[in-house]
Amino acid sequence: MALSNKEIYKKTIGFSLWRLLWDVITFLILAGTTIAGFLLSNAIINNGLVGLAIGFVVGIIILVFILRYVSYSYKAGQIAMMTKGVSEGKLPDDVIGEGKKIVKERFATVAAYYVVTGAIKGIFRQIGRGITAIGQAVGGDSGSTVGSVIAGVIDTIIAYLCDCCLGWVFYRSNEKATKATLEGAVLFFKHGKTFLKNMGRVFGFGILSFIVIGGVFTGMFYLIFAAFPDAFTALSKEIIEVGSDVPSWVSNITTLTWACAGISGIIMWSFIHSTFVRPFVLVGVLRNYIESGKNEKISEKDLDELDAKSAKFKKLRAEA
Repeated sequence: MALSNKEIYKKTIGFSLWRLLWDVITFLILAGTTIAGFLLSNAIINNGLVGLAIGFVVGIIILVFILRYVSYSYKAGQIAMMTKGVSEGKLPDDVIGEGKKIVKERFATVAAYYVVTGAIKGIFRQIGRGITAIGQAVGGDSGSTVGSVIAGVIDTIIAYLCDCCLGWVFYRSNEKATKATLEGAVLFFKHGKTFLKNMGRVFGFGILSFIVIGGVFTGMFYLIFAAFPDAFTALSKEIIEVGSDVPSWVSNITTLTWACAGISGIIMWSFIHSTFVRPFVLVGVLRNYIESGKNEKISEKDLDELDAKSAKFKKLRAEA
């Protein structure tokens, strides 16, 4: 009996737990370097804002490094196992171990993984920018706003399409990764209506999780930050002294505290949403994607049509 979307999600949830652990670690590192930079700079040169910026940049560099060389294996492994569950209707007992094994077999190095995922994102984003430009050209100034809204929607869709395309690369294990990538991109344009039916669910879950998860963590961070009023008083003074056009609310410690809590809440929402909520939605989208392509024959004509839509696709095809 084939596994349901819920069963596949539950069996692959271990990847999400590991990803959350790494996300929390990187968040704590980012917060630690930022706070340390502020305190050290404030003590040494009496300008904590400079140290805060330096500490934040250092934290981002560490975060990117960890996500690139550690978390990628869990995300790719989860997609590989979701694909296996959808296409074969079963999963092994050691889901995490098998997922890592498949990722290593498909992508011998981290660089090979990022070549393929970079190509996937490049293809879809290039086409997305074209759609955004049409909205701006048609509507003038108001079209620019419409274009920006369209761009935001497209970015969300692209994120799911990239994961589905990566799933197709795992599904087509006997093909070279680059060729499978080209096939995955073509599938969307041949069966776009099927995938777009999932978008209501995608955005519905996204908005709901943002309100609930983001709201809860914003409240929690405010309670924590409110216990250190002196730190936010010092931060407010630093911002006012450095900036020439600082909003008046920065001088209000309560508002500034809420603002910092809101930013922290959004960061935590992005971690939890991407590791728990998004994979739940992805299983259904991925199932439609794989099912639509199982019996599909990708012709040269199909590839030629996408050549005209994306220079990146054309370049990757030539290299393949």
